[in-house]
Amino acid sequence: MQSIPLDAAPSNVINRPMSDQPTYRFAPSPNGALHLGHAFSAILNFKLAQATSGRFLVRVEDIDTARCTPQLEAAMFDDLAWLGLEWEQPVLRQSERFGYYQEALDSLRDQELIYPSFLSRGEIKQHVKEHPAWPRDPDGAALYPGLEQEWREGEQMTAINGGKPYAWRLDMKQALALYQIEGAEAWGDVVLGRKETPTSYHLSVVVDDAAQGVTHVVRGQDLEASTSIHILLQKLLNLPSPDYKHHHLILDEQGERLSKSVKSTALKALRDEGATVADIHRLIGWNDHKIDAYL
Repeated sequence: MQSIPLDAAPSNVINRPMSDQPTYRFAPSPNGALHLGHAFSAILNFKLAQATSGRFLVRVEDIDTARCTPQLEAAMFDDLAWLGLEWEQPVLRQSERFGYYQEALDSLRDQELIYPSFLSRGEIKQHVKEHPAWPRDPDGAALYPGLEQEWREGEQMTAINGGKPYAWRLDMKQALALYQIEGAEAWGDVVLGRKETPTSYHLSVVVDDAAQGVTHVVRGQDLEASTSIHILLQKLLNLPSPDYKHHHLILDEQGERLSKSVKSTALKALRDEGATVADIHRLIGWNDHKIDAYL
C-alpha cells in the first residue's frame, strides 16, 4: 500500500489506512546542535526500520522559523550521515506545510472545539497567583484559565479584528465529551495555533504522522505524557494513531536531561575532538539488542 503523499491536505487523509509497511521517523528541530540523546533516538529508529524491513524517515520540525535555520539543518543532516544513517527523500519540512495545518485548525474550529485565547503570560501568572491551588500540566506549566469562553458574543472577534495577539486553544472539556482519552485532561486547553503561525507542535506532529504514513512512533520518555493529546487530536481529526513507545533518556553527569545548549554533549563538538561512531555508541550505551524491547 502506498503511503499518503506529502502534499496531501488533512482532509485527504481522513479514513485512509496507514501503510502495511512499518514506518519509523526521527523528527528533530534544527534550532541547535544534535546531542547524544538525539543520536540514541535516531539510531534506535533506524535500526527498528531495518529489523522490520520498514521505512526510516527524517522529518524537519521547523515551525519556529526564527530559531530554526538552514545552517543548523545542514549540520543536523551532516551529523546523521556521519552516524551511518540513511533516510528517504524528499525530507518533509514543516515550515513548508502551514497550509495543511491551517486546514486542520479550520476543521477543529468548524467543530467548535477551539477558541481564541488572549491572556498574556503576565495575566496568566496573576490569575494563578490569585488561585494558589491552580492545577498544572505534566510539564509543570499552569493550565490556561480559559476566561475568554465566558466573554459576551462578539468580544472574541472584536479582539482579533483589533489586532490583539492570540492563540487558538483546544477546548478540552468539549473534546473529552466526544472522546475520553486517559491523561489528556491533565494538559488543559493546549495551544494548537497562533496568530502568526497556524500550528503548534501538537497539531503539526499528528497531521504529518498521518501524511507520511508513520506506523510506529518511538521517542523519548519526556514526550510520553503528551501522547494523550496526540491521540485525542487524531480522534478529533479522524486520523490514524501510530503505535507509541517511549525510550529512556540519555542524561548528563548530573542526571539531567541533555540540552542543545550544552556543547559538551553535541555530536559536532565530540566529532571535532576526534570521537568516532564507535565512541558515540559507547557513550549512549548502544548495542543492537536494545531494539528488542521496541519490536
